[in-house]
Amino acid sequence: MRSALLVFAASLALWGAASAQPLPSYVGSQPTAQTEPVASLTLNQAVKLALDANYSLSSARYAAGSTDGVVLQAQTRPNPVLGIEVEDTARRASRTTTTTLSMPIELGGKRGARIAAAELTRDIARQDLQQVRADVRSQTVAAFFDVLIAQEQVALATKTVEIARDAYRIADRRVEAGKVAPLDANRAQVELANAELEKAQATSSLKLARHSLAALWGNPSPLFTKVEADIVALPGRPDLDDLTAALERSPRMQSARLELERSQARIEVERSKRYPNLTVSAGVIRNNELGRNQMMLGVSIPLPFFDRNQGNVYEASMLAYKSRDDYRGLKVGLQTQLQRAANEFDIAKITTQRFESEILPSASTAFDRAKKGFEAGKFGFIEVLDAQRTLFRARVQQLSARSDAYQALAQIDRILGRDSL
Repeated sequence: MRSALLVFAASLALWGAASAQPLPSYVGSQPTAQTEPVASLTLNQAVKLALDANYSLSSARYAAGSTDGVVLQAQTRPNPVLGIEVEDTARRASRTTTTTLSMPIELGGKRGARIAAAELTRDIARQDLQQVRADVRSQTVAAFFDVLIAQEQVALATKTVEIARDAYRIADRRVEAGKVAPLDANRAQVELANAELEKAQATSSLKLARHSLAALWGNPSPLFTKVEADIVALPGRPDLDDLTAALERSPRMQSARLELERSQARIEVERSKRYPNLTVSAGVIRNNELGRNQMMLGVSIPLPFFDRNQGNVYEASMLAYKSRDDYRGLKVGLQTQLQRAANEFDIAKITTQRFESEILPSASTAFDRAKKGFEAGKFGFIEVLDAQRTLFRARVQQLSARSDAYQALAQIDRILGRDSL
């Protein structure tokens, strides 16, 4: 009988070791720089590159995948325990050997409560993964339009250099003709130098923006030469009530609701631990002095006189209240962020439209008139210089307002957890 118990226990141990799941091999997400266009890059291409190869997103995928192991572990049952005890080891004739096999039995619904909490952990991780996808997409959209606006600023600065160079040539000819003082030519030369400096700064900003965008898919040296998108007309945004309704379906809000459920599930886990586990034992006692084997059966259970897990139940209850307030605070905070982003977009769109419909046309007309008047000898170079500066400043402000509008839209998408265009 004792040999049978030993063989059975050994078989269980070998079966458990053989059936253990092997560790998954690591397959990292590699940058897909070879798929990056070497010419122009569209917004769809940029988002796809980032979602395929962003390291933060890859890390979040592994984090979400790890929670499958949490559920698997929660589903496991306690292992049996093999025990061997030898008495009177010095004398073989009077030696007594006891072999027991014990099996813990969980009571109080521990396993079911544990599985429920683990499954909620997995669901939360999946929602967190969706939010990371949305964050990466939002970052990519914002970085893409940073490049696009930087390209426009370089083009504007290039055009300003051309205007300043033409103005300098005109001023220089008029000085040679004796129509104006040399001071006008000096001012035009200074303005040309400033325009060239601003062009160099815009070019540097464009280079930095290109690297920031390519870094989102793990490429430190961008291959694309430019980005392409229609920035003529700004898109509209949904009504604020629709945005608020969409917020309820966002990954962050769903994750917070699941966290609230998990906090309740953890209370049930701790409450289930108030019920002690039952241990059933069976074994054989080999008495060499008597020359026979004796069967033994046993049942043991802890008596919860003092420790009823009351401290852990109280802690879990307090953490549940914390999760409730965290959920409420997150909801208010996201609603405030959403309202702010919507207002920022509205202001930026109104500002952009005002510049495009009124300010830029007026500044452009004023500059053309001042330039023609200067060429005709009606105005001095100061008037041309002021008109040129006004036009340049208006164009920069218009581009800045348009950039603010796109950034606000990207922020709205991030808050709502949108991960597709």
